[in-house]
Amino acid sequence: MKTTLVIMAAGIGSRFGGGIKQLEPVGPGGEIIMDYSIHDALEAGFDKVVFIIRKDLEKDFKEVIGNRIEKITEVAYAYQELTNLPEGFHLPEGRTKPWGTGQAVLSIKGLVDGPFAVINSDDYYGKECFKNMHRYMTEEMDTERKIYDICMSGFILANTLSENGTVTRGVCQASPDGSLQEVKETYQIRMTPDGLVGADENGARIELDASQPVSMNMWGLPASFLDELERGFPEFLASVPDGDIKKEYLLPRIIDKLIKSGQATVKILNTPDKWFGVTYKEDKEQVVNAIRGLIEAGIYKEKLFS
Repeated sequence: MKTTLVIMAAGIGSRFGGGIKQLEPVGPGGEIIMDYSIHDALEAGFDKVVFIIRKDLEKDFKEVIGNRIEKITEVAYAYQELTNLPEGFHLPEGRTKPWGTGQAVLSIKGLVDGPFAVINSDDYYGKECFKNMHRYMTEEMDTERKIYDICMSGFILANTLSENGTVTRGVCQASPDGSLQEVKETYQIRMTPDGLVGADENGARIELDASQPVSMNMWGLPASFLDELERGFPEFLASVPDGDIKKEYLLPRIIDKLIKSGQATVKILNTPDKWFGVTYKEDKEQVVNAIRGLIEAGIYKEKLFS
């Protein structure tokens, strides 16, 4: 059974000073964060990579990473565009923000026919995450049942913070058996003298527990889930209030709704690993140092794909 790694790389990167943060080198040989995710995924058993990008990034993207990866595994491209909307819908005037991770993943429909893992392009997840997810997808996931069988890598909230600004995370509530009960997209998460706080989509303050599990948008999904995204996108678009040019079709909200309606179960695959990534320009130095530490510890070779 073919298992696919899907990498969401169509983000604008506005918080990274206007640059294309997904393509910033962080390894000693010019490797970018995606190189390490792909390396770990292939080592875990994945055998195809789908990049979700924007058309205007295609040339740079292929020169920096795509053409190299095509030499070691099967590669396909999907394109997330603002104007890629269902029949009867049009781009609202003034809308420049992407439609969100739900629309991004929907763009791969027709490119996968088996279980697939979804990740962000600018997050480092660690080897164990890919091993655990591939094992679940190939040994436990029931792709035939009517209720969606999903898995998610669960990080400890305290291990996913940036020293250089606030972060957005899918804050999770887990049941005693390790399944996901609820995931809430939580914004502006930061450490204060009184502890960790964040905000909901309306800006209301939320107090958080540093040990809570959070989603870093690493999901294991059956191919049939794409049909759900396709059905739900028009409903989402119809619900967007006139004049709202920022609302997004987000995977955590979609999955949370499916859990609560009894249409999905989600197994949390917990990891103690510390996340790192390039959310802000100032994060790059820390990522470079972290990669260097992993190389010195023997986790990676100096030349990653040698």
